[in-house]
Amino acid sequence: MPQFFLNKRLIILLVSIIILVALIGFSINDREKLTWPEQFIKDTMGWVGGVFHYPALEVKEFVGGLQNLKNTYKENQELKAKLEEYVELSVKARSLEDENEKLRALLDKPESIREFKEIHATVIARNPDRWHEMLTLNRGSNHGVAENMAVITSEGFIGKVKFVSPFTSTIQLLSAPDRTNRISAIIQGKTNTFGLIEGFDEARESLIFKRIPYDAEVKEGEIVISSGKGGVFPEGLIIGTITEVFPSEDGLTKSAYVKPAANLYDIDHVIVVDRTMMGAEDINESEKEGEEN
Repeated sequence: MPQFFLNKRLIILLVSIIILVALIGFSINDREKLTWPEQFIKDTMGWVGGVFHYPALEVKEFVGGLQNLKNTYKENQELKAKLEEYVELSVKARSLEDENEKLRALLDKPESIREFKEIHATVIARNPDRWHEMLTLNRGSNHGVAENMAVITSEGFIGKVKFVSPFTSTIQLLSAPDRTNRISAIIQGKTNTFGLIEGFDEARESLIFKRIPYDAEVKEGEIVISSGKGGVFPEGLIIGTITEVFPSEDGLTKSAYVKPAANLYDIDHVIVVDRTMMGAEDINESEKEGEEN
């Protein structure tokens, strides 16, 4: 009897192996259609997967929506804060403008060293050998351009008019290695610090701000603008930001590296700045004319 059951188990095992091998061989063969058991199993698994998939997808989208709503709320709060700050600054700026106009009216001095006219121009030529020094514009003396006028882009101050012809003008960039290429400037901090933009460090791609008083508190990130004290350029043209402060060679003053606000490498369209405030010579001529009359 035990021998019968042992033989029976062996026969069942052999038959199972044969069926398994047959099924494996059958599934390996290329077929155009699935058998009905395979179709049933696949459809059943697909239906079960769909039952769990759609609720899971809905939950995922719901959680994602909550996260997006949270992010949107946070961004909305930040935008509101910036908007309030912008409105506050706009009100202050307007108040300062009104106060400035009233003070100039009291002083019988309507002109301001910040005022200027804009002459829009396009860069038409640039020498590859002097890429960081000069460029040529399609505006000249016939369009109101004159020597030593400041030139800016939408980003900031880039240079001055060096030569003028009737229909074109040559611009000397702030990065040009010329000893006479100087700009009277201000570092805007707790107290304004005056100095000169003199020279350009090609390795750092930075302007050099010199003649800073040794006891002046100058910090990285402070804005540098034109001072308007040179008598040619308007006040308030953005030049760049302080990136590093270091002792000058004379040991009596400090210098600083200034990252230009404008891209001095890629320039297509510019604005030539015609300062409207009369210079000393114009004022003297006006006074003479008044005395003659």
